[in-house]
Amino acid sequence: MNFQEILTPDGIVSLTTLTLLEIVLGIDNIIFISIAANKLARKEQAKARNIGLLLAMFFRIALLFGISYIIAMQQPFAYINLGWLRAGISGQSLIWFVGGLFLLYKVTSEIHEKLEKHEHEGKPKISASNKLNAVIIQIALINIVFSIDSILTAIGLT
Repeated sequence: MNFQEILTPDGIVSLTTLTLLEIVLGIDNIIFISIAANKLARKEQAKARNIGLLLAMFFRIALLFGISYIIAMQQPFAYINLGWLRAGISGQSLIWFVGGLFLLYKVTSEIHEKLEKHEHEGKPKISASNKLNAVIIQIALINIVFSIDSILTAIGLT
């Protein structure tokens, strides 16, 4: 693909759509990083946000280098044929399914934590370093999910 193909009306529409989708997916990622970092002490929040943003950038760049492998994951490796349901299971569909389950788990646990906050006040506190590590692990996991989703969306659009 050369630069002149991008300047066609189809190319401009595709580039604009891809840019808007990436912005929306990036905003989701930033919101989660902020929510996770806000669980920490104020002096630790900036550190967690910076680490989260660096991880997001790293995962997206790493996935871009492995894009040929990700594209190859579109081919189904198993099939379901129940008569009323016919489907092929690919690596990409499994990634989306597991990522969706993880996001549902995180949303449910966040809502539960907010609703049951008064019950947690009597429990022993976790040390600051362990809490920072736990938040960074959560941010890393969600960054992986959002990065894969972002790259798969870009591949699907192109």
